[in-house]
Amino acid sequence: MECPFCSSIEPIEKPNQPIKKHDFDYALRNIDIHKLQHEKREIKCIKCSAPFELDPNIFSSLCPYCETPAITELTQEIKPESLIPFMITQKEAQKRFREWIGSLWFAPKGLKDFVDGHSKLNGYYIPYWSYDTNTTARYRGQRGDIYYVTVQKRVIINGREQIVNQREPRIHWTPVQGVVYDDFQDVIVEASNTPLSHSILDSLAPWDTHRLVPFDNKYLSGFNSEEYTIPLDSGFDLARDKISIAIHQHIKRDIGGDQQRVEYKDIRYKDTAYRHTLFPIWTAQFKWKNEIYNYAINAQSGKIVGDRPYSWLKITLLVIAILIILGGFFWFAQTHPQYFESVQVYS
Repeated sequence: MECPFCSSIEPIEKPNQPIKKHDFDYALRNIDIHKLQHEKREIKCIKCSAPFELDPNIFSSLCPYCETPAITELTQEIKPESLIPFMITQKEAQKRFREWIGSLWFAPKGLKDFVDGHSKLNGYYIPYWSYDTNTTARYRGQRGDIYYVTVQKRVIINGREQIVNQREPRIHWTPVQGVVYDDFQDVIVEASNTPLSHSILDSLAPWDTHRLVPFDNKYLSGFNSEEYTIPLDSGFDLARDKISIAIHQHIKRDIGGDQQRVEYKDIRYKDTAYRHTLFPIWTAQFKWKNEIYNYAINAQSGKIVGDRPYSWLKITLLVIAILIILGGFFWFAQTHPQYFESVQVYS
């Protein structure tokens, strides 16, 4: 931590303890996982003493008047016990964002001006659920093996009809059934309904969970931090969607052959555990022609994802330029046929 007043540095001590994982079924039985905070909280800035409100799910932010870090108490039943610290500074994130915007074709000039101007990225700790589980999936389906047969076909060769032999593929389908076993570790899903879409947050992966550190309020200073608004069981529903896709691919490999049909699968889960953690993200929001475009940067890896607007003026000018070039080429071909005749001779 760096003091904003005297620039002195204070290291954050890391306890020598493992990041705990908790029993999922026990939590469902013994914790009120659907008890969520719905009221705004008023706090007072420790520097300028001005009171201000935080949204119900925000527990760290900046004073809107003097930008002094402000942290309040956590209210949800399940507290985060780990987080990934910001590994990329705001300055570095801004540099990468500017380079990424510069690589986008047909981006409107307003987007480049937005990045080059006085706008700055905002740092957020976003809550995530992480699940471990062992699965047993019984399936039924069909295995397809390709074989070839020779068939006669009538074709036209040099203006005459002829009969030729051709090899055509066929598929032999065999009924199959079986069981596959999988051990899933750190299936990550977002735990907050942020303005960022699920697709953007999912695209920020992968996260290196080996870099998790025990939760400490000191890491939150100067950043916005959210508590979960997607309960533990709803988060596991999202994780099951990801797990089901992976199991489906495992079943197809288990069936083998050239093609596979999975007609039925029954997935059972056991030894399910969870962690509640916070991941660091730099965010930006750009408004263009009444549309909002959101961007996010993985503050651990530097990966950038987001929606992007298109400048139809730039696209239109490019199309016009291409048409002018093609028109000039055809005009030249019509007015100078001898050039193309000579080219044909030499070719």
